[in-house]
Amino acid sequence: MHNTKGNTKRPVVDADANRFAGAVLEGFIGQIYSLCKDQHGCRYLQKKLEEQNEAHLAIIFNEVFGHFVELMTDPFGNYLCQKLLEYCGDEQRTAIVETVAPDLVNISLNMHGTRAVQKMIEFLSTPQQIAIVVVALNPSVVTLIKDLNGNHVIQKCLNRLASEDNQFIYNAISAHCIEVATHRHGCCVLQRCIDHASASQKIQLVREITFNALALVQDPFGNYVVQYVLDLADNRFTDALIRRFIGNVCVLSVQKFSSNVIEKCIRVAEPETRKFLIEEMINKARLDKLLRDSYANYVVQTALEFADPMQRAQLVECIRPLLPAIRNTPYGKRIQSKLHREQMSVNQIAHLGMNGMGVMGPMNGMNGLGGMGNMGNLNGMNMANMNGMNGMPNGMAMNMANMANMTNNMNGLGHMNVMPMPNMGSMSNVGGISGAMTNGNMNGMNSGNNMNGMNNIPNNVNGNIMGFGFSGMQFGNMGMIGMNDYNPYNGYM
Repeated sequence: MHNTKGNTKRPVVDADANRFAGAVLEGFIGQIYSLCKDQHGCRYLQKKLEEQNEAHLAIIFNEVFGHFVELMTDPFGNYLCQKLLEYCGDEQRTAIVETVAPDLVNISLNMHGTRAVQKMIEFLSTPQQIAIVVVALNPSVVTLIKDLNGNHVIQKCLNRLASEDNQFIYNAISAHCIEVATHRHGCCVLQRCIDHASASQKIQLVREITFNALALVQDPFGNYVVQYVLDLADNRFTDALIRRFIGNVCVLSVQKFSSNVIEKCIRVAEPETRKFLIEEMINKARLDKLLRDSYANYVVQTALEFADPMQRAQLVECIRPLLPAIRNTPYGKRIQSKLHREQMSVNQIAHLGMNGMGVMGPMNGMNGLGGMGNMGNLNGMNMANMNGMNGMPNGMAMNMANMANMTNNMNGLGHMNVMPMPNMGSMSNVGGISGAMTNGNMNGMNSGNNMNGMNNIPNNVNGNIMGFGFSGMQFGNMGMIGMNDYNPYNGYM
């Protein structure tokens, strides 16, 4: 029989790793530099540094110090350099900074060295150390920013150093704004510079970005820098930046990158500045080109959305004649749909708006008008031909707020067949009418005759119906026919 357990593979023991188990550091004196470049040896030395034994720290520092530049770019040695920078004292750290300073830029450009330099910046502990690093990096700020590895060193400076210590970065970017902002890595670093800037540094950067805005906005990376400034939502910066595009709106709208920025400008601009931007589009020849463009049509849609009523009407007037030619295009359909929705909204508002409404045409047969609450501001409504309004329960609390003193304000009510005054037959259960109603005549209301069949009318009329003065109103021969089932309204119409 075969032992199946015998087929199980045992983990391979790494002899190199085992040789450091339980080893004392003193046993490796004279070999520490070579251990730094060995995977397991480097890990062993890092653990010894983490023990924070001053004697062990001194042994490692003395053997490594002369090779620090080389080890900072070594695949394994850079990790020991990072650990040593973290645990060494101020004097030792200053000595390291002074030693590597002449090579600091080249180390920063290295894929391993960049990590070691970032760790160095993170643990700088004296003004002297900071000054040495600033002087070393200053001549090559733009080079570092544009580098895949070096840009992280500049960003570490922004994160760890004080704004006054980082002034060298802001000076370099201001002097090379377009070069930095239009670069893949540079545009990201520039945005981080804005984040970490002092008030004066932010003004310094934004001034340069604004000055170069036309070039930046058309660039695949530079446009993001412009948008980042707009997103600050700071009127000190945004209005001046947006005004840089006045006179070039149509040209920028047909380009892939700048069209996005123009859309954002229209959204966030001050009302007066927005008018200038949209004004450039209110031209049939220009709009014809913009509507047919795969980018600019979005700008037109945004303009329709954010324009004031006057400019929107001008845009629509220019667009409508052009719609048939682009109706079958995807963007033409979007524009047409947008205009249709806006027109529907306008119609709804016009339908619902009650102030200043003229003749409300025939509204015959409107029964059961319950729950119509708080309808105020009904001045000047010529309510004609409203026959047969039946079944108006007491939920119809129509607050005629602005129709007080109806002696003077009822001029617009003409030919009210809805409430004809003569022949007020079959009106029962009309409550809440104060004053006196006798023999079909409302006191003070002339020619109101033949008001028959009005039952259950409590109190007196005295020319006031539901708290509104009807004294002196001449209704002529206006028979109140068909107004049935009036429940008490308690002083409301």
